[in-house]
Amino acid sequence: MLGGQTLQELRISCSLAQQEREGGVSPFVSPMAQVRDAGNLLTRADLALPTVDLDTFLMRYSSAVALVSHLRLMGESNALRVKRGSGLKRDTALAAAAAYQALYCDDDQSDHITATYQVIFMTGWSPSRSTPKAAKRGSATVSFHEMAEELQKRGAVAGKAEPDRQGDGTAN
Repeated sequence: MLGGQTLQELRISCSLAQQEREGGVSPFVSPMAQVRDAGNLLTRADLALPTVDLDTFLMRYSSAVALVSHLRLMGESNALRVKRGSGLKRDTALAAAAAYQALYCDDDQSDHITATYQVIFMTGWSPSRSTPKAAKRGSATVSFHEMAEELQKRGAVAGKAEPDRQGDGTAN
């Protein structure tokens, strides 16, 4: 499921252009879920061990027009039909594209824009007697700090692992 920061740049650009050109704002991007909403959904569904994870991706596009074209090709049009008129007016759409380019130009490639996609992953288990139970709060025997120190000693911290020189899965 897409998270709340997805296409934030497009939403802001459309809002700015609409406010300037039309004197008001209508939603042109469907509402997105927040992480807490996903967790609440799993809990209300009475799933055991609910887990929610979030990944954020920054994608590059040559222009706002290319972004909108990509969204349309994916079938991602606005699910909300309660809006003023039938869509963005041409001059408002052009103003939104210009605002997007000005505000969210990619630093590495000045002729490209970035778009944020947030993906929420949810996992839950159907309750049963065999479903593992979460440990009680405060029952851990090792702190996160101690665990991190041990992982650093073993070279298991990202980017610091030593190559396997013996061929048996152990580092020298």
